[in-house]
Amino acid sequence: MKILGVIPTRYASTRFPGKPLAEINGKSMIRRVYEQAKKASTLSRVIVATDDLRIFHHIEKFGGEVMMTSTKHKNGTSRCHEILTKIEKTNRGSQYDVVINIQGDEPYIKPSQIDKISGLFQNDETEIATLVKKIDSSNELFDQNVVKVVFDNHMKAMYFSRQAIPFLREMDEMHWFDHHDFYKHIGIYGFRADVLKELVKLKAGKHEMAEKLEQLCWLENSYRITVDRTDFESIAVDTPEDLSKFNNKH
Repeated sequence: MKILGVIPTRYASTRFPGKPLAEINGKSMIRRVYEQAKKASTLSRVIVATDDLRIFHHIEKFGGEVMMTSTKHKNGTSRCHEILTKIEKTNRGSQYDVVINIQGDEPYIKPSQIDKISGLFQNDETEIATLVKKIDSSNELFDQNVVKVVFDNHMKAMYFSRQAIPFLREMDEMHWFDHHDFYKHIGIYGFRADVLKELVKLKAGKHEMAEKLEQLCWLENSYRITVDRTDFESIAVDTPEDLSKFNNKH
């Protein structure tokens, strides 16, 4: 099985312009993500997908592989699809079975998490794969910036929400965390190549528009999202202040 790792990244950011080039312990954030992804044993190839020449030249300078993409993408999923399409058009000998969308703002992502996603595709029924982590605090449970997920007994996602799910009826919210296990979504996705080509053609669904979560569109259109548990949560950089989480560490 040939698996392509794609790291979508862009220079523009409302809260942190130029974030991919921010330095963390002597290296840019995007370089750290790239080097971590290259350590994953299951990836046949890793490519940074960007729409900015500053990032493009930076990746080339340290010897990474990078490809330019359109500035019109609304999310990383469609940017991954453009990379896959370009590869298939220009090199017929490099066809990939699976594409993994790796977040470009998690400088110390664990290669083992990428390999865990890859492993889920050993099951022929897996169309889309992602990770979940048990929530460990009530503050996190009720934080609308933390995406929660519920899944069935076969590890298939049933729903994602910014609200705490499931709702525990006839119990004060203060005690929910003590009586039920809740899980949050870890934002790394794997797609079968043929499924990725279908997903980018979908129109935004009503649940996606309501919660601003693209994966709800996939569920609404009956695609199966396989999940696996992880105990490690990669810390993302969203603001300049977040850099303090990393500098002088690791």
